[in-house]
Amino acid sequence: MKKFRVAEKFVSINGEGTRAGELAVFIRFCGCNLNCSYCDTQWANVSDVSYSEENIEEIFEYVQATGVKNITLTGGEPLLVDGIEYLIERLLEDSKFSVEIETNGSIFLNKFCQFEKRPIFTMDYKLSSSRMEKYMCLENMNLLQKQDTVKFVAGTIEDLEKAKFIIDKYNLSSRCHVYLSPVYGSIEPDKIVEFMKDKNMNGVRLQLQLHKYIWNPQERGV
Repeated sequence: MKKFRVAEKFVSINGEGTRAGELAVFIRFCGCNLNCSYCDTQWANVSDVSYSEENIEEIFEYVQATGVKNITLTGGEPLLVDGIEYLIERLLEDSKFSVEIETNGSIFLNKFCQFEKRPIFTMDYKLSSSRMEKYMCLENMNLLQKQDTVKFVAGTIEDLEKAKFIIDKYNLSSRCHVYLSPVYGSIEPDKIVEFMKDKNMNGVRLQLQLHKYIWNPQERGV
């Protein structure tokens, strides 16, 4: 039976996205295809990271045992994991579960949109300060639905200008949830608010990463 490399699993609150502040059970997988300048989970992507090997049923049983209905699959980049579609389908078989995929915006979502019950995507668009913008899969913009989210993590005013361009080009604020977040320690949130006011960005929300204000920003398992 297929084994997955699980870097950590835990129950906490969602720190961002449409369910920020709600309980969720997190399954973090090893490995990523990007190397963002501000990555806060770089430790999960190194070759010698410690992990547990778990199959679909072991993960499913863990999630069930928590009693938490919101499931967040994260990484790294969870959609790179071989066989992840089978885990997603298994989790969605239980009608009480809601499955959210945190994905970095570089992976084409098409095959993951074919399930009878579709997961929720919280997808990044990596802006210039990430140094990964060239890897963004823009075809994904046409696959997003009302329950999905596009998240722009901005470190500069130039990042915010590009975010607005993408939001307008793909009419994102009418098609899904849209969030602007600061690169922690690089730009003050009030600068983003002023930008939103200046550009009249209706339907876009500022979001701070709650877990970085509740716990140490480097804390794991939260």
